[in-house]
Amino acid sequence: MTGRTKLGLAAIPRGIWTLGLVSMCMDLSSELIHSLLPLYLALGMGASMFAIGLIEGAAEATALIVKVFSGFLSDFFRRRKALVVLGYGLAALTKPVFPLAPSLSWIVGARIADRIGKGIRGAPRDALIADITPAAVRGASFGLRQALDTVGAVGGPLMAIGAMLYFSDNFQSVFWIAVIPAALAVLLLIVGVDEPQNVGAAPSADPSKRLRLADTRRLGRKYAIIVAIAAVFTLARFSEAFLVLRAQDAGLAVASAPWVMVVMSFVYAVVSYPAGAAADRGKGPWLLSAGLATLIVSDLVLANARNGTIVLIGAALWGLHMGLTQGLLAALVAAAAPADLRGTAFGVFNLVCGVALLIASGLAGWLWQAHGPALTFYAGAGITAIAWIGLLLYGRGAAQLRQS
Repeated sequence: MTGRTKLGLAAIPRGIWTLGLVSMCMDLSSELIHSLLPLYLALGMGASMFAIGLIEGAAEATALIVKVFSGFLSDFFRRRKALVVLGYGLAALTKPVFPLAPSLSWIVGARIADRIGKGIRGAPRDALIADITPAAVRGASFGLRQALDTVGAVGGPLMAIGAMLYFSDNFQSVFWIAVIPAALAVLLLIVGVDEPQNVGAAPSADPSKRLRLADTRRLGRKYAIIVAIAAVFTLARFSEAFLVLRAQDAGLAVASAPWVMVVMSFVYAVVSYPAGAAADRGKGPWLLSAGLATLIVSDLVLANARNGTIVLIGAALWGLHMGLTQGLLAALVAAAAPADLRGTAFGVFNLVCGVALLIASGLAGWLWQAHGPALTFYAGAGITAIAWIGLLLYGRGAAQLRQS
């Protein structure tokens, strides 16, 4: 097994390693800021919980919605790298805005622009990975990029913790650190990744070969069930910003609050691959059910947290449910959709989940502001229970998706 692993890694093209390092650097930058931003908005900018919920929901929803269009454009023009550079470049340009922002509106603009950058680069980057990778190591290549990305997701909050201690809780000074890995990410992408010349044939000029809106009817009932369950699930899974806020509310020091993101991301990374392997063995419906049950427990733990340790346990459970469900939902969408409509299927899936995330984060912020954090997480548990009931009622349909 070790020999095969080494051979697989040796066969992965240099551009994939570079794209993985690019992802790692940008995640170091973004997660350093994102792990502190909710506290900065609340303590430094005086934003209400409702406003924070709307900001976070709008930002993440924007990234999901933009993916619908960026993937199509990369296919239409048959050029991936330019869009990938644009996406990473836009995200990098937003980083100096956070320490320099004179008002809340500047922070909101930078946060939205950063997520637009994420939306622009996501689908073209994954397509570029497929373009430059031999089929024999394509899975390993995607896995390597995700692994390096996760290193950044864990390392960013760790950097935030150390920097907050060093700079005595000065948010602006800490935010300046994020500029360095973001700039490095763009530089690595420009000089270290070459786009293949034969990305694909030119788009057909025959209109009959192009997809039409009416073609979406072929997605069918199975696909609709998965999207509906995922949408209700996303209504319960509001922005992780509320995990950071809950840690501070429960008594964790401002400099230590990003630990919740470290714990959540670490568990997410550890669980994702075994969960994917279990799904390949036909355990998909069971994993989805277990993930929903785990989110309910996580919400209940967070609702009743009285100290930072309990919040960290809740964050670990949150990461567990992410690892059990996120890759699986994508696999179910791919299995339910006709092969020629998978891009459209994922676009609609992301759009619906993006709108649900916006609603969820706004609702969570309003509940927190009006009734406190406990009711916010109790409501999340209740909505998740509805999603779980929906899964149980339509369990046979969900199980059939893995066979289609």
